[in-house]
Amino acid sequence: MSGTFLGTPSFPAAARTALGDSQLRRNLAHATGTIRTKRAGVVGEVDDWEQLRLAGEAIKNRVLRHLPDYLEQLEASLTAAGATVHWARDAEEANRIVVSIARGHGTDEVVKVKSMATQEIELNDALEAAGIHAWETDLAELIVQLGDDLPSHILVPAIHRNRAEIREIFLREMGRAGRGAPDDLTDEPAMLAAAARAHLREKFLRAKVAVSGANFAVAESGTLTVVESEGNGRMCLTLPEVLVSVVGIEKVLPTFADLDVMLQLLPRSSTGERMNPYTSTWTGVTPGDGPQEVHVVLLDNGRTDVLADPTGRQALRCIRCSACLNVCPVYERTGGHAYGSVYPGPIGAILTPQLRGVGTDPQTDSLPYASSLCGACFEVCPVRIDIPEVLVHLRAEVVEAHKAASRVPSVQDMAMTASSWALSSASRTGAAERVAGLAGRVASRFARHAPGGRDVLGALPGPAAAWADSRDVPVPAEQSFREWWAETDGGRSRSIDTEERS
Repeated sequence: MSGTFLGTPSFPAAARTALGDSQLRRNLAHATGTIRTKRAGVVGEVDDWEQLRLAGEAIKNRVLRHLPDYLEQLEASLTAAGATVHWARDAEEANRIVVSIARGHGTDEVVKVKSMATQEIELNDALEAAGIHAWETDLAELIVQLGDDLPSHILVPAIHRNRAEIREIFLREMGRAGRGAPDDLTDEPAMLAAAARAHLREKFLRAKVAVSGANFAVAESGTLTVVESEGNGRMCLTLPEVLVSVVGIEKVLPTFADLDVMLQLLPRSSTGERMNPYTSTWTGVTPGDGPQEVHVVLLDNGRTDVLADPTGRQALRCIRCSACLNVCPVYERTGGHAYGSVYPGPIGAILTPQLRGVGTDPQTDSLPYASSLCGACFEVCPVRIDIPEVLVHLRAEVVEAHKAASRVPSVQDMAMTASSWALSSASRTGAAERVAGLAGRVASRFARHAPGGRDVLGALPGPAAAWADSRDVPVPAEQSFREWWAETDGGRSRSIDTEERS
């Protein structure tokens, strides 16, 4: 089993710990830098890349506007193709369905294709509680599972590990979960991959039940699609007798033509490849070929709540490419564990609070603030999710939720209320400016000179100290603009006071 995010501290505390790990920062900088360079190269080859982004955005928006219709069409297509469709309102219901199917076939283990949806619902924990072992077959997921670790990236869950660390995990843990690693294992990538291949082969050959997600589900035909780079997913999708696919309801696409657009956007944005080495599609049951029993669990788990938010619903356009993580200056320095969710990085900072809700969990409420709002995430998103816009929107929701839950207004609330009162009247604003001018004359004696030629206040007393800890607080001007305007006749003359000050 791998670890869980239960009990993860709020982002500021977790990030502070991560920043102290120099090895983690080196691993992340190397990995994200490599992926960014590859992506830039293959995206640069596409003359109409922005048109593809616009097409991807339009397709996903159309799906979200008519989601009930497309889901009903998908269910009908899947059923006609011989699959069994299940609807799961939340994680508990989805887990119960998968456990019931596995138990019904008398198995005590399943093999899994890499799937964010199954991580979201913590399916492995539910299966383990039922006495069923869930074996991850994606190489990075296998590393995380064997190391009793947590995923830290959407595409490369073990991005925080280097080759030497992976070798030690394989030597120490593989033998406890099946075929052990060879004694002469080195940290060469080919050797590590060969050890994983040998370890997983016996599991593929004996598994009766496999569990997958789906990158896309085509409504018109009932076709599910998984893209991957290793081939382990295809082994899971073809060898076992039973296949259970847990699919978020937002993964539906109307037509195969829409799939064409997405299969151009996804690999370039995720792995920096023109096409994924393995693109697997399956449509229900084909007699004598592949799994002879196919189940599709359509998962809500908070997605309809996200859909109800006009600003936040664009997060459901996400195709899980992880491009936003690879360009985010915050993620590159803290890694994914600091986000306390299977969805890390910028997309996790907007998706997780919407799926879980705000105002009840300090850790979740901290995520919308885990960003510099630099906008790099929007620039690389293949479906044009305006993540900075949603972050600001969610910050406002967090503030409002806390205000509604607290009977005592915070210092910030009182300050904003006072500011609103002062600024809503010209006379009160003028009075506030005169007071600020007097304060500026006094404060200038204690100011320090900051880069850029500005005078800023030093340490502030009381609650203001925390606010000013990461901000430069300018010294208030001794004369307001309105006073200067009145004294100089709109700037056409110079007053005696102005000349003296100059």
